[in-house]
Amino acid sequence: MDKILEAVVTSSYPASVKQGLVRRVLEAARQPLEREQCLALLALGARLYVARLLARHPRCVPDGPHRLLFCQQLVRCLGRFRCPAEGEEGAVEFLEQAQQVSGLLAQLWRAQPAAILPCLKELFAVISCTEEEPPSSALASVVQHLPLELMDGVVRNLSNDDSVTDSQMLTAISRMIDWVSWPLGKNIDKWIIALLKGLAAVKKFSILIEVSLAKIEKVFSKLLYPIVRGAALSVLKYMLLTFQHSHEAFHLLLPHIPPMVASLVKEDSNSGTSCLEQLAELVHCMVFRFPGFPDLYEPVMEAIKDLHVPNEDRIKQLLGQDAWTSQKSELAGFYPRLMAKSDTGKIGLINLGNTCYVNSVLQALFMASDFRHCVLRLTENNSQPLMTKLQWLFAFLEHSQRPAISPENFLSASWTPWFSPGTQQDCSEYLKYLLDRLHEEEKTGTRICQKLKQSSSPSPPEEPPSPSPTSVEKMFGGKIVTRIRCLRCLNVSSREEAFTDLSLAFPPTERCRRRRLGSVMLPAEDVGVQDPPPPSQAQVPSRVGPRRQRKHCVTGDAPATVLDIESLGPQGPGTQSSGEEKVEREEEAQEEERTREEEEEEEEKKEKEKEKEEEEEEKAEKEKEVETTKEKEEDSSGLGSHRGAAPAAEGSRSVLDLVNYFLSPERLTAENRYYCEPCASLQDAEKAVELSQGPRYLILTLLRFSFDLRTMRRRKILDDVSIPLLLRLPLAGGRGQAYDLCSVVVHSGVSSESGHYYCYAREGAARPAPSLGAADRPEPENQWYLFNDTRVSFSSFESVSNVTSFFPKDTAYVLFYRQRPGEVPEAEPSSPRGRTEPTLHKDLMEAISKDNILYLQEQEKEARSRAAYISALPASPHWGRGFDEDKDEDEGSPGGCNPAGGNGGDFHRLVF
Repeated sequence: MDKILEAVVTSSYPASVKQGLVRRVLEAARQPLEREQCLALLALGARLYVARLLARHPRCVPDGPHRLLFCQQLVRCLGRFRCPAEGEEGAVEFLEQAQQVSGLLAQLWRAQPAAILPCLKELFAVISCTEEEPPSSALASVVQHLPLELMDGVVRNLSNDDSVTDSQMLTAISRMIDWVSWPLGKNIDKWIIALLKGLAAVKKFSILIEVSLAKIEKVFSKLLYPIVRGAALSVLKYMLLTFQHSHEAFHLLLPHIPPMVASLVKEDSNSGTSCLEQLAELVHCMVFRFPGFPDLYEPVMEAIKDLHVPNEDRIKQLLGQDAWTSQKSELAGFYPRLMAKSDTGKIGLINLGNTCYVNSVLQALFMASDFRHCVLRLTENNSQPLMTKLQWLFAFLEHSQRPAISPENFLSASWTPWFSPGTQQDCSEYLKYLLDRLHEEEKTGTRICQKLKQSSSPSPPEEPPSPSPTSVEKMFGGKIVTRIRCLRCLNVSSREEAFTDLSLAFPPTERCRRRRLGSVMLPAEDVGVQDPPPPSQAQVPSRVGPRRQRKHCVTGDAPATVLDIESLGPQGPGTQSSGEEKVEREEEAQEEERTREEEEEEEEKKEKEKEKEEEEEEKAEKEKEVETTKEKEEDSSGLGSHRGAAPAAEGSRSVLDLVNYFLSPERLTAENRYYCEPCASLQDAEKAVELSQGPRYLILTLLRFSFDLRTMRRRKILDDVSIPLLLRLPLAGGRGQAYDLCSVVVHSGVSSESGHYYCYAREGAARPAPSLGAADRPEPENQWYLFNDTRVSFSSFESVSNVTSFFPKDTAYVLFYRQRPGEVPEAEPSSPRGRTEPTLHKDLMEAISKDNILYLQEQEKEARSRAAYISALPASPHWGRGFDEDKDEDEGSPGGCNPAGGNGGDFHRLVF
């Protein structure tokens, strides 16, 4: 009224006209307004008229603090708009009018940017009010005018504001999701996703769970409408890919997916086709994440059967980048316990007190993909309790949202009886015991099942079928043949044994120096059963003289913990013979020398022919391997052309040397003489071993712990051993099998009773590793990980190769090699479809889902209990202030994992 009177007085009308106008205004002001007139002021048409008037005459807009009030009231009035008429024409008119009113607001913001934040605060107050009826969706027209550069600061401060209750936040985000249906809005999906990410960063998972379950079906229904399809699909993808702790949200959509696919196919538009492809990819991700419901998934998979199927790597990439537990918390620097799952997507194991030897072995077994799949496919069987516990542990390592879990229950079930609790133990010894337990348990269970079937069958008992190999035999079982030849009667006795690992002793330094290759990083394709240089007088004693102990491990054999390394010197055969036997020994030695030379000549001819046949193939493989590793190392660290390691120092050893030493003939003399049955007496003999059947996963244990007779203590051999990526294992008959390195368990320390274990590993996948492309990160089969108890980080083969050069007490101890798929007769298909994760039974999936929900609740409770930290921050987190301050969020990664440590942070413990 003041403005009207001021305009009348300052006008150029005659005084009589001015007096008449003022009198009419004052008389009208004294009369009360009727209800219809008041409601008319709130109508969209009236506001539209005012908006047009003010847009045409900007001088009529209030100035100073009144302008800010005017903007806030304009926001509140937009929330009261209602579409006056039904039908398409009325809706279109309503949309156009709302756009014009919000356009006035944008014009005012451009003139006075300081008014944006107070208007945003008013907007949040309107949509978060729980006492009034829901505001109009016309408020969505305001969002398109908000600068996107304000988004991060506004969301960060809003999600950290203690004055905003959970009820208000839930109401606000629910109403914002309803704005997806507003046809003319821009950037609505970006603001919704940003706010959801902000809530995940501060661990407000209860709000996220409730709003996802309440709104996901409505968002999905908007895919039918092309004008809002893009925003709806973005919000839907984020909601589904983050809701990974349970299948509940995805299962709400299952009845709606087939009709939606049919509608999009019928639409036959570019928008519909693009939506179909993204929807099919999303469905495959969810089915991969929550397997085990074939009855529910069958109609859905039938509907999308003609659409593109993403490979497993793409699925894992999508699942790994958006989970709530992968969101980086703004408060991570202030809340040490609010640690997210590792960026690697892998899960650590909690150290329960000197149990790093268990954790390293379990992670190496888990990364052996074929064995992991075999364990996860196990049907519920009461006759295999230990294998069932291992299945649960592997399932949680695969699907849990926790950054680390506790193996306490599995450890107690697999405890080695002669181990002392709370003390460091030998990981190789534990691995042997564990595989033996699993093997014997499965054999016993199979035997019991066969007896029960025979007893329940009325027909006469048939001859029991030959027992099928156990899971341990299929994955880790090989066969080794030991032949002993009497040097007197030349009789040869042979014995074939099963083994699950090969224990490799260290050869004498001089022998290693003669047999060592030029570069430690050359693949070990040239390994042979007998591959020494041509014999000479200087070499013969070193070949037949040393008396050493080898472990030809049969499944379950107790490991030999004492090894006399001191006796591995270059002794000649004459040093252990007495004077009385010298004449007889010299005659036998001459005869043996002639026989051996003939055999070696024949063997060398065979080896040369074999080498010529394989030369081209092996050369191509080596060049490909070198190029691949060079690209990887240059991309990751920019280092030189070596494949992850410097050339070996003089006298250093490689795995090739240890394998050759293991397979080389051994002279049995003196107190080690062999009892020959034809001779009926102890005789000097020569023992040779060869592998008759290679396992799918070859486990090599480097015998680093020996007993020092001088100090009467066990000591550790700290010699560096170069580890090839490719190892060609010689088999009987001149054959060879190629093995790719997949895991390395490292011991840090100087004694088996102390120190620390950690594990380098990569996926032991059932397909050849592809060459690196232009991607920043290597393919899963080439990507190495470092498992150090609770800490899991990305690594490289260079780190594996150089660990001992950087940390002299950190040495490779147990190696896992996987047989190349092309050489495995029963290998799985190499296509992505053939590598899908096995389906888990429902009880296990439900247990994982419940624990994931529990973990989210624990994290939220932890964040709320430490809310006092927020008030201690230098800048006030009030959401309307400080949003544009340049806050350095360079938290950095945890850095490389110190191999000497590995206890990690303090985690909520999930116990098996």
